[in-house]
Amino acid sequence: SSRKLFSSVAWQIRVALWGGAVLVGLVAIVFAEMADGANHLFALIVNNYPFAALLLSPLGLIAIAWLTRNYFHGAEGSGIPQTLAALDPRTKGGVQNRILSVRVAVGKILMATLGLLSGASIGREGPTVHIGAAIMFSLGRWVKYPPHYLQRALILSGGAAGVAAAFNTPLAGVVFAIEEISRSFEENTSGVMLTAVIFAGMTALIMSGNYTYFGSTDVLFTYGSDWIAIPICGVAGGLLGGLFSQILISGSQKLVPFYRAHPLWLAGLCGLAVAIIGLVSGNLTYGTGYAEAQQIISEGEQITPAYPFLKMLATIASYLSGIPGGIFAPSLAAGAGLGADLATLMPGISATAII
Repeated sequence: SSRKLFSSVAWQIRVALWGGAVLVGLVAIVFAEMADGANHLFALIVNNYPFAALLLSPLGLIAIAWLTRNYFHGAEGSGIPQTLAALDPRTKGGVQNRILSVRVAVGKILMATLGLLSGASIGREGPTVHIGAAIMFSLGRWVKYPPHYLQRALILSGGAAGVAAAFNTPLAGVVFAIEEISRSFEENTSGVMLTAVIFAGMTALIMSGNYTYFGSTDVLFTYGSDWIAIPICGVAGGLLGGLFSQILISGSQKLVPFYRAHPLWLAGLCGLAVAIIGLVSGNLTYGTGYAEAQQIISEGEQITPAYPFLKMLATIASYLSGIPGGIFAPSLAAGAGLGADLATLMPGISATAII
């Protein structure tokens, strides 16, 4: 109705959501620059002093674990599970306040950046979703919304805006928002939320340009027999991805008692594992994996056949340490490595297309 369209409360909500979405986009760009800088700095150090990782990674992860537990509790993990938990109607307000505060958003940025500076195999995409949700949710402290806006619209808009900004793709954020909206009874706010998501994605596009994740390729499957690679890659990737996920879930559950009793020891041991795996791989498994994935895709060949498995192990060790950090980018890098391995088993089919 026209009264609803022009009411001051409705416009207060729109301005706050859209302004917050632009802020999420800007923060995502700053976070991306910080993460890339930390990634490159650690690579520079270990390329000149490979054994430095044996000191930097354990001490770095111990410092992150200590800082997170004492100053940024709630910033642990990748961020997307926390956002989805906050969206769950059964989640109480106190839990939302704890995991979606400005302090947690700041901690997520600082600790994930420090993790990359320590060589951890983590990404920034999941954390950006968590940061976006925290920023938008925190707006509710200054703008008086009805309770249902606090519980759903702000968190959903922020999380989806984080998706759009992290991947520089407004459409990805829109799909995330639609998927979550369909599970709730907030369809009446969907237009405002989707606009906020687009604002965040467009902010990222304007600020950083229309970049692509791992470059681009024009290579396609050409012959009918080439398409056999698709089910092979799908099954192999599904099996390895399922195993990877199961290890993360089971490992996290089994390590809970040790994590509660000796969090710094666990972080240090995981950091040592990250360093050893990095040394074995020739410094290929540290950080996000962007550079390695781009190299595999652009050259159409594997940098080392063991790369996807070593990258998975480094990511598992980083995740089980309990530090803030995502698993999306490292998983994509491992997937590119798996594609390169499979390409050697299917000669005559475009290696780049398989990758």
